[in-house]
Amino acid sequence: MAYIKVHNDKVTPEAAKKLIDLCPFNAFEYQDAYLSINASCKICKLCVKKGPEGICELVETVKPSVNKSLFKGITVYIEHHHQAVHHVSWELIGKAKELAKKTQEPVFALLIGYNVAKMAEEALEYGVDRVFVYDHIALETFNVERYARVVESFYLHYKNNVILLGSTPFGRSFAPRIAARLKTGLTADCTMLDIKEDGDLLQIRPAFGGNIMAKINTPNHRPQLATIRYKMFKLPEKETPHGIISHESIEGIELPDRIHLISRLDKPQVKDISDADVIIAVGRAFKKEKDLALIEPLVKKLDAQVACTRPLIENGWFDAKHQIGLSGRTVKPKLIINLGISGAVQYIEGMKEADLIITVNQDEHNKLFDISHYSIVGDLYEVLPELNKLIDQIWQVK
Repeated sequence: MAYIKVHNDKVTPEAAKKLIDLCPFNAFEYQDAYLSINASCKICKLCVKKGPEGICELVETVKPSVNKSLFKGITVYIEHHHQAVHHVSWELIGKAKELAKKTQEPVFALLIGYNVAKMAEEALEYGVDRVFVYDHIALETFNVERYARVVESFYLHYKNNVILLGSTPFGRSFAPRIAARLKTGLTADCTMLDIKEDGDLLQIRPAFGGNIMAKINTPNHRPQLATIRYKMFKLPEKETPHGIISHESIEGIELPDRIHLISRLDKPQVKDISDADVIIAVGRAFKKEKDLALIEPLVKKLDAQVACTRPLIENGWFDAKHQIGLSGRTVKPKLIINLGISGAVQYIEGMKEADLIITVNQDEHNKLFDISHYSIVGDLYEVLPELNKLIDQIWQVK
């Protein structure tokens, strides 16, 4: 790391003005006879080289470094609710096994809770080398302080290279607390992962509103911590277990008692488009909200869920839970029908893994056509009635 240090004991009003005029990024601020540098500084060193002598100094700090050979193992935190594991955990185990082949390190599962033996055995069926289980009545309900202390104890004892969690509401609240306890970084909401042979994790996620994909590498800190979206990776096949279960003791782990669960209210179950087998996705080509009635026959006959793009959320036509894309949900249905969608990269990244993709759009150069199995070039107001007729004919035959 490097930064520009200002020696204010040498600053005069004239020198301050020269530096303010010299800086192309407007990074200098002079107030109450004090010259400071704001966040606009790009450390171009122009002030050091051409500014008044002795006022600005480039200070380079020593980068922290770690002995990477001391850290081994890719660990997946097993998220569970009501004695059922969230499928994102199994997806992450599949990806962890893929990454581990490059680094020749083991894949672990970390399970915290009470009466979780059955879930530990299920984790072995997905091919992990070892399941670390912290099973105690004090861990029966999720307490972010207690669980973070358990993860901290686990890491300090076993020195894992990577810890992965699902980017679910649970993971998004828990992972930052883990990062703070372990004094490491966190890359949240990743859509892809890769790894170097030396164990450095490449964490890929959307940035700047989804307009670019950032590749983040943290070579000087361990563990490398990331949360990953649901439905980004394939669910691995179960196999004959070869790993072992390690029952860990919580003795010696400080379990804070500052948070108390007074009551619990489970929200009603609602259908999530991430779990849908068939999706009808609509875009801005629909001119009026009432025109969405055109998709009703398809929705009913195909038993589909309706999804949309961001413009229709902004119009107030749909709840944000129905949005597909990097800033919405990632889906992997058996069938998705795209109707009047522009094909922005944010949307494509959120649905490109669907088994069967059908796209209707009047722009023959639409990027969705590049990934679609069937493409129809035409005005959706003309195509949709014909699709509805075709569906009716198929149902009559049945």
